[in-house]
Amino acid sequence: MTHTSFSSGHSLIHRTDPRVRLVLCLGLAMVMAGLNTLMGASFALLLSACLAYSAGLPLRGVSQRLLLVNGFIAFLWIMLPFSASGETVLQMGPFQATREGIELAGLITLKSNSILLCIMALVATIPMADMGQTLASLRVPDKFAVMFILCYRYLHLIREEYRRLASAARIRCFRPGTNRHTYRTYGYLLGMLLVGSYERGRRVHQAMRLRAFQGRFYSLRRFVIRGRDLGVALGIALPALALIVVEIYARGPAGLMG
Repeated sequence: MTHTSFSSGHSLIHRTDPRVRLVLCLGLAMVMAGLNTLMGASFALLLSACLAYSAGLPLRGVSQRLLLVNGFIAFLWIMLPFSASGETVLQMGPFQATREGIELAGLITLKSNSILLCIMALVATIPMADMGQTLASLRVPDKFAVMFILCYRYLHLIREEYRRLASAARIRCFRPGTNRHTYRTYGYLLGMLLVGSYERGRRVHQAMRLRAFQGRFYSLRRFVIRGRDLGVALGIALPALALIVVEIYARGPAGLMG
């Protein structure tokens, strides 16, 4: 999600005002999270896939992130079909897979992938240099915006520091295993990482105080909502409304009454 290659592009979505994209993503994610039918979730996945295609996202980067998320969802397919009560469709020894459990696992899979694709298309395409200004323009508290930007910036540094420590351990012929030496080594590595992160954070805090930091990042860029941005918002909002209609239709009479 934090791959900077997503934010570099010239598609219509990339040129849309970041505030519009952020609000649209929040609205779409809320709609998708509230879906309860496979038909509605399937339509949501199609809509998110179209957004990702319109943003021109690299297929390899999108696939890697989807595989990572679906790796966790795979555990739901192991548990839910055999733990939910309902009509039995598969018998495996003492275990019984139910239709309701399979449908629930499928619904969670579709919704999770839909929301992830939506975030990648609308939020991951916003450069981090503009994200702080975008949050401030939407009246998000300054402390939250600053913490978001700093976390994004220094997570990469912490990852690089971990790689450096892990490489140093491998050079010293460290081979991980299930023994006390491995656990002790990883404990030392984690401790050094935490101490190094604390010291780096203290130095950054002192440097920011010396530069008279007042708890807010300022940007020379001014966001202006144009007709093109409103057109993109309308082009995404209409399919979102259609998604709600499909969900109500898929629920049948109960959905119409609700």
